[in-house]
Amino acid sequence: MAGEMMRILIILALAILLLPAPNKSKPKPVAPGALLVAARPLSLSSVDPALRRVGALDYLGGWELTSDNPGFGGISALMVSPAGDVLGLSDSGILMGLHVGPHAAQRRPFIAPLPVRPEDRDRPWWTWDSESLTHDPATDRYWVGFELQRPICRYAPGFARVEACRNWPEILAWPKTGSVESLTRLPDGRFLAIGEMAMTPDGRHDALLFAGDPVESDTPAPIHLRYAPPQGYRPTDAVMLDARHLLVLNRRLTLQQLFTATIAIVDLPERLEEGMELKARTLARLAPPLLADNFEGLAVSREDGRNILWVVSDDNHQFFQRTLLLKFALP
Repeated sequence: MAGEMMRILIILALAILLLPAPNKSKPKPVAPGALLVAARPLSLSSVDPALRRVGALDYLGGWELTSDNPGFGGISALMVSPAGDVLGLSDSGILMGLHVGPHAAQRRPFIAPLPVRPEDRDRPWWTWDSESLTHDPATDRYWVGFELQRPICRYAPGFARVEACRNWPEILAWPKTGSVESLTRLPDGRFLAIGEMAMTPDGRHDALLFAGDPVESDTPAPIHLRYAPPQGYRPTDAVMLDARHLLVLNRRLTLQQLFTATIAIVDLPERLEEGMELKARTLARLAPPLLADNFEGLAVSREDGRNILWVVSDDNHQFFQRTLLLKFALP
């Protein structure tokens, strides 16, 4: 009975954290500097330590990440380079860099706040709810999607400065929490944003396809698509695998299992048109007794000729949640 009551209290606390309201308990912006992170290896299953496969994915490793730095955690977006350099972005506008691989001892983990435009410096820190991240390897520029204020901003190489931000009326119509949770750049230069709580009349998730850079003034209005996730789940991140395949991370919160997640793939048609449905099919499901938490970040890298999929969880800076980084090989 006591265990069930604790489960109910935890799920109520998590539900409150996911409500569309400012979370002033988020850490204040930190000063740029070195970051000390401990990584504890994890088995995929709590009942079968030898399990190495879930769905269509091969489990290559996983770690629980911890740090004494108060700004660490809350990771909502993720990027990983082929060399194993991991870049996490928290929902407090904080960048965290670390390395997973054989050269970790030679790399220097860091933590730093996102740069802010002069006209935005007086806004409260907790309104910088950064939830999505994408990148153009050709120019080394980055784009970040924010929830509470709902702009998309572009950053110079190395996040040296904010180059431009833009608010779109189509995104301002989305809920403040549950808006630009997913943002990805297509190889041809288009951008796709998926609303976590922005629903279409037929129960799909509103998705916006931009013909070009979403922060440029000459980019035309986006077309609306409809994302259909696995039943009962909501999208929390997306990344392009290649020109015709979109990978989407989806989350669910229930009283029985707390957080579970599905990793799904969408086969994109050659031509995307207004109102088209993007239907996801599940590649893998992460639920007890497998590793499960509030998974929000998804990234793809290449390693030894294979596509590698990375998943990270947002611990909401709560003692009963964890920052988990998982590594899978895609078929």
